[in-house]
Amino acid sequence: MPTVSRTFTVSPPPPVVVDYLKDFAHAEQWDPGTRRCERIDSGPVTEGAYWHNVSRILGVTAELTYTLDELTDRKVVFVGENGSSTSVDTITVEAEGGGSVITYEAELQMHGTARLLNPVMKLAFEKMAGETEKQLSAVLNRLDQRGGDNR
Repeated sequence: MPTVSRTFTVSPPPPVVVDYLKDFAHAEQWDPGTRRCERIDSGPVTEGAYWHNVSRILGVTAELTYTLDELTDRKVVFVGENGSSTSVDTITVEAEGGGSVITYEAELQMHGTARLLNPVMKLAFEKMAGETEKQLSAVLNRLDQRGGDNR
């Protein structure tokens, strides 16, 4: 089961970071693999909200339904599922000075014969984790400059 984790620091405080990250539609801005991400339900973004995500990894398009599984003032957990995989993205946010330390952990569980791809997916996840860290840091740091939503 491929798992990758990155820890990095950004300038906005935890409430700004969590408020931004809880809306998974923002993944279009910070996740290099995401091509499209749309909220399926409506209303406030709370636990149980869900999105349709289209990503491209290693030249293959994958569509998953992501659910906001856990939301606290310091943690956001999304679970994405389709017929061949389950992805769990856990983002913890801790205060440091006026900013935040973010730990982003992505875990991918392949199902059925797709499990044979685990070694290849681990390499792809490692490469994408570095790109995601750079892009997410840049997007979050711009939030601090704008004082809110980065759209």
